[in-house]
Amino acid sequence: MSYMLETNNLGISFGGLKAVQDVNLKIEKNCLYGLIGPNGAGKTTLFNMLTGVYKPTTGSFSLDGENLTGLSQETINHKGIARTFQNIRLFNNMSVIRNVLVGLHNQPDFKCNPFVSMIHAKRHYENESNMRNRAKELLRIFDLEEERNNLACNLPYGKQRKLEIARALATNPKLLLLDEPAAGMNPQETAELMDTIRFIRDEFDLTVLLIEHDMSLVSGICDEITVLNFGTVLDHGSTRSVLANPEVIKAYLGD
Repeated sequence: MSYMLETNNLGISFGGLKAVQDVNLKIEKNCLYGLIGPNGAGKTTLFNMLTGVYKPTTGSFSLDGENLTGLSQETINHKGIARTFQNIRLFNNMSVIRNVLVGLHNQPDFKCNPFVSMIHAKRHYENESNMRNRAKELLRIFDLEEERNNLACNLPYGKQRKLEIARALATNPKLLLLDEPAAGMNPQETAELMDTIRFIRDEFDLTVLLIEHDMSLVSGICDEITVLNFGTVLDHGSTRSVLANPEVIKAYLGD
């Protein structure tokens, strides 16, 4: 069986410190998959390996059957993995719509010959118009279309989170990695986010892997989860069974 994401004994060491070791994930296409664990468990480090920020020192990982281990961030993104960050990373002094246009520029549907762009040929303007229309479609999903000409830095925190997801979707991923998407959100915003994640999974035919500390979101949306603790897998399986594991509860709450 071919999985959308499969990792085989994936790990990384920094000097003598084994930050993550022997992680084996098998995530099926269209799954909503959770990655949980206490602070410092290695969750974001794992995301960094999957997106080319860090090069694994052991093991491998593949996307839809293709080995991507050791490739650059740009190449991995082009192959179909996009992410958001625990600390929001937007182009704050650019407009909302331009943040999304950045994600569209390298898509094949919007590629334009540099010469055509320089001479401002008709095709150039058609391409620009198509990109803006696509960007507005993505913003509409997150109720951000009316904000499109505002600076990203002027958006409320929750809307900045949504904009970062919209920009990631602009790269046309197969696998979307969300790093604590509900951080800083109130319960109503979190409930809306859950509906949005389900919608984009279905609408964009995506697989979603998310890191989250909000257990209401995890239990309400994730089909399966893996728990990391001190860089190793503590448990994995169906969300209900894993969250009921006494060892998982102990890892979060202590003795």
